[in-house]
Amino acid sequence: MFSAFPTIFWLVPTSSVLALLFAYYFFKDMMGYDEGTDLMKKIASHVRKGAMAYLRQQYKVVTIVFIILAALFAFLAYVLKIQNPFVPFAFITGGFFSGLAGYFGMKTATYASARAANSANQSLNKGLVVAFRSGAVMGLVVVGLGLLDISIWFWILNQIYPAAATPDGANLNIITTTTLTFGMGASTQALFARVGGGIFTKAADVGADLVGKVEAGIPEDDPRNPATIADNVGDNVGDVAGMGADLYESYCGAVLSTACLGAAGFISRGVDMQFKAVIAPMVIAAIGILLSIFGIFLVRTKEGASQKQLLRSLGFGVNSSAVGIAIFSFLVLYFLGLPNYTGIWLAMVAGLLAGIGIGQSTEYFTSSSYNPTKKIASAAKTGPATVIISGVGTGMISTAIPVLIVGAAIILSFGFASAWNFADFSMGLYGIAIAAVGMLSTLGITLATDAYGPIADNAGGNAEMSHLGPEVRKRTDALDSLGNTTAATGKGFAIGSAALTALALLASFLEEARLGMIHFHPDNPATAQLSNGNLMEVLKVFDVTFMNPRVLVGSFIGGMAAFLFCGLTMNAVGRAAQKMVEEVRRQFREIKGILTGEAEPEYARCVAISTKAAQREMLFPSMLAIFIPILTGMLLGVPGVMGLLLGSTITGFILAVFMANAGGAWDNAKKYIEEGNFGGKHSDAHKAAVTGDTVGDPFKDTSGPSLNILIKLMTMVSIVMVGVTLTFNILIYGL
Repeated sequence: MFSAFPTIFWLVPTSSVLALLFAYYFFKDMMGYDEGTDLMKKIASHVRKGAMAYLRQQYKVVTIVFIILAALFAFLAYVLKIQNPFVPFAFITGGFFSGLAGYFGMKTATYASARAANSANQSLNKGLVVAFRSGAVMGLVVVGLGLLDISIWFWILNQIYPAAATPDGANLNIITTTTLTFGMGASTQALFARVGGGIFTKAADVGADLVGKVEAGIPEDDPRNPATIADNVGDNVGDVAGMGADLYESYCGAVLSTACLGAAGFISRGVDMQFKAVIAPMVIAAIGILLSIFGIFLVRTKEGASQKQLLRSLGFGVNSSAVGIAIFSFLVLYFLGLPNYTGIWLAMVAGLLAGIGIGQSTEYFTSSSYNPTKKIASAAKTGPATVIISGVGTGMISTAIPVLIVGAAIILSFGFASAWNFADFSMGLYGIAIAAVGMLSTLGITLATDAYGPIADNAGGNAEMSHLGPEVRKRTDALDSLGNTTAATGKGFAIGSAALTALALLASFLEEARLGMIHFHPDNPATAQLSNGNLMEVLKVFDVTFMNPRVLVGSFIGGMAAFLFCGLTMNAVGRAAQKMVEEVRRQFREIKGILTGEAEPEYARCVAISTKAAQREMLFPSMLAIFIPILTGMLLGVPGVMGLLLGSTITGFILAVFMANAGGAWDNAKKYIEEGNFGGKHSDAHKAAVTGDTVGDPFKDTSGPSLNILIKLMTMVSIVMVGVTLTFNILIYGL
């Protein structure tokens, strides 16, 4: 019989608060560094104002969307009574905290870039430490706010639906499925942030590259380029605010889906054991926060370090945290006394190793230290077409290893958790879910390596525009190139965890459908068959088999949704970039003295173009992610939704890996040539590589990274709207 919250639970909110305190410490430490010359301060101020102006405008649009969706959920809950009454509130808080995480991270990044550039003026290590610890603010804010909000909601709902009041564990099922709505709020905000930020940054980047570097022949981040401030603003709104919101929802989704499966899978083992299975992912995540803080302090390098040495410096901190979580998570599971705790721990380790493996694979295919990127750079000698062909081919080949790694992680985690009894779906799926937690358990430091990238990029831009010496630019270029690889690695982590989390959420959807039938349609003849919580029985009742045409049609729609979404966002970047190119050409043509440095470009015009384009273009593809699962559920019922989610997960995962790796490889191939290889800057090979990088920009920073949010948001929407799906399902099909 359940008695009270185990003492170990309080480690969750405590670690969350500690993460936020260390984030504040790193922020204050960064602010203590000198921002450099007056010109460096002026440039940083332009970027900061532009980024904040964009974010305010985006949050206005997103707020309107959230009010409309919350009103819809309130109507379903309080008027039609086919939804939990706490859903609207959980949805809003999820979106609010996701946006808050992005805001704090971007504020830090815009203050850090000039300081990192000025620190690089002193040494490579100082530049690395300032940029990395500033990125750590983003990492710690994300995990701190995410886990704090999860623990608060869990505690509040437990007061309203006490676990002890239902010996069969029914209340814990209600609590965990309700908190998944919090995840939907986070996913919705994240998709808007990723898509909007991605459109902004890539429109500016493409405009700056095509007109500035290719047509005018001026260096990257040259102050004579009207789009250069917008480009630097875009790094922050897309790769910091957008990426922070993205990984916030990944982190929360992994923890919440595992908690939900803990409630469903352990229902027959008593409420006390069920409760421990629910809090296990939260406690593991809390331990991961403490180890991430430890790992952050380990990152440092030596002067003149190569790319491989810089990668090792970051890897030492990340891998130290990973080893720590592997050890301490075993102690957590042992202390909680979960059945087959060794198997569950091995499932978590499988996820952790899968994350490392995907990161290593991404590094190999995107870093200029390895052959794939060098071959793309070599292909530039014969023109843009061969660069594009080589990059597309490399991106396609790069999907093989992550797919095999995730496939192995799924089999191993399912097998370990179920003690290799593949008929025990409940324990096996819990193992898959906790593997995703293992992959993201040290997100505090892995996200720091990702957020570090745009800070280093902006530091390089500031150094160029401020006319700092060639030695400084060499150091910032080294940090920037490293950032491209770490950013690609971070995207690999996000999409890998999305694949595992989406599978866990599929089971959560079935559990929500089961509970929805019992609660909303108790008189339906099929409802009696759903009372024991057996997943196989649920699949039979709803006829979820591949011989059901509704499942097959749903699968095709899911696969199509991933390509449709990418096509819309790629075209959005193209339209916005066209306007940016026209504006930059106009300024070069009409404002005399720009290219000689005698006149200052109209930077604000370019920022305004990207801002307006991002706000207008982000709405349609983002809203599709919400309405496709709703309409599929209404027309094809539970079987159609299951097919939809499976199709979008498989297609979206492979497509996201392809786009992220191809884009990262094109970018670093360009930088490899800029280091003096194959003719260096201003050569024909360099111009060809810039074209490849331009194509790769929306691949890796707009469409690709948005796909992992799309996968989970569609699943979250399906879970939240299950009452509507069931109601229409019964009207049309009789069930």
